[in-house]
Amino acid sequence: MPNAVAETARAWPFEEARKLITRFAATPPADGAALFETGYGPSGLPHIGTFGEVARTSMVRRAFAELSDMPTRLVAFSDDLDGLRKVPDGVPNPELLEANLGKPLTQVPDPFGEWGSFGAHNNARLQRFLDSFGFAYEFVSATERYTSGAFDAALLRVLDRYDAVVKVVLPTLGDERSATYSPFLPICPRTGIVLQAKVLERDVAAGTILYEDPETGEAVETPVTGGRGKLQWKCDWAMRWYAQSVDYEMAGKDLIDSVALSSKITKILGGTPPEGFNYELFLDEHGQKISKSKGNGLTIEEWLAYAPPESLSLYMFQQPRRAKRLYFDVIPKATDEWLSFVDKFAGESDDAKKLESPAWHVHAGEPPAPLKLDGAPISFGMLLNLASACNAETPDVLWGFISRYSPDASPESQPTLDRLAGYAVRYFHDFVKPTKIFRAPDDAERAALTDLAARLRDDLKAATAEDVQQAVYDIGMAHQFDPMRRWFQALYETLLGQSQGPRFGSFAALYGPAETADLIDAALAGKLAA
Repeated sequence: MPNAVAETARAWPFEEARKLITRFAATPPADGAALFETGYGPSGLPHIGTFGEVARTSMVRRAFAELSDMPTRLVAFSDDLDGLRKVPDGVPNPELLEANLGKPLTQVPDPFGEWGSFGAHNNARLQRFLDSFGFAYEFVSATERYTSGAFDAALLRVLDRYDAVVKVVLPTLGDERSATYSPFLPICPRTGIVLQAKVLERDVAAGTILYEDPETGEAVETPVTGGRGKLQWKCDWAMRWYAQSVDYEMAGKDLIDSVALSSKITKILGGTPPEGFNYELFLDEHGQKISKSKGNGLTIEEWLAYAPPESLSLYMFQQPRRAKRLYFDVIPKATDEWLSFVDKFAGESDDAKKLESPAWHVHAGEPPAPLKLDGAPISFGMLLNLASACNAETPDVLWGFISRYSPDASPESQPTLDRLAGYAVRYFHDFVKPTKIFRAPDDAERAALTDLAARLRDDLKAATAEDVQQAVYDIGMAHQFDPMRRWFQALYETLLGQSQGPRFGSFAALYGPAETADLIDAALAGKLAA
């Protein structure tokens, strides 16, 4: 049954899902199921944009399930009948691909020697990639759909509406391309290459085109059905929407014009374009758009080397229409925000607010229990600071402090914490340690630090994180730090070599009051700044 509380949910996946509710109120899907689609070009390997599109689409699909009891499907569509345009970087046997440029990806030999074709190899990689994140989807191959005849009726409709399709496409092309443009790309029976060929004649009744072979100049007749050719991609996109009755597909901001053009073509064919939105593209650390050819920005493998996939899902959920930097320095913040949202969700009793929580969307409506030690939340930033303070080489070093703080905790009983400890050590060594800059305390800071060390060794030696935090605050007040932020900043700059961090009381309790006092002594003696 639909969730009545969800009807007023304002999170963007619910706003998107309501588009489908309105759509189906006017025209219910013929097969009774809402069809969501994501597209994939298998000339390269799956990347962070692939993850983002499937993750966001899955969030909308999950929101729709709260609003309607209509069944849903998610199709991951591979454009594997496309011709191979260039040899990708980093593949073995590049000469094998070079010799087969222009052929459909499913007719190009696999340079890895594992599958029947390069397209099949990359399709398998895509499915393993999606499966590793637990996405629920159906894989669909363009080659299979074209060659099986599943698209034949739609291709014949394009042939029938040829002039109208060309009329809307030509204004988007340059003069040279306009002179020879055709929606149909025949596959040459002589070379196997997907051709950009001039169409000389069309026979709608016979379902054929007559085209000019670009190499020989010969006029060649071929059916437009049965996988003997394919469509130019914008027309192909529209034909796919029409043939499969796609109800929802999102795309990047760079494809706004393409979505508009494909929507026009879908209407010409007699279909209804899918609902969807255009998400913003990611930027690198310099504010430049991420480009696969430039290699700037962050890959999904790099993100997942330093943080769990849930943190990346959260990053995809947050403000999808705003351009955001996608670089290493956003990882700790995203991870801590994920942990914080999960913690807040667990304490939320209002069902409406639960549906607004990012944790609900990241975890498909079922967030896990929050990460805590003895009832206190643990942050990724705290683990990073612990790794920094003890210069941890392995997660086992962190577990030495964790198990002392909470004797019942272990890697087996706290697998999420164990994963985060591993990520924290790796991130510390690669990004924090090389940039740490300690400074010596000034006279006012020195006096306050001396007082704090004394208290940590005396009345705070068995204190809770809250007790330590209160003591730190009291000492800052007593030594007249104004604003108080200056005192906490001094703690991090003199003790950890950075300008900010998580709650100092929590860090000191986890690291140990005596160990924190020793750290202060080292700073006072000039050993850290040296």
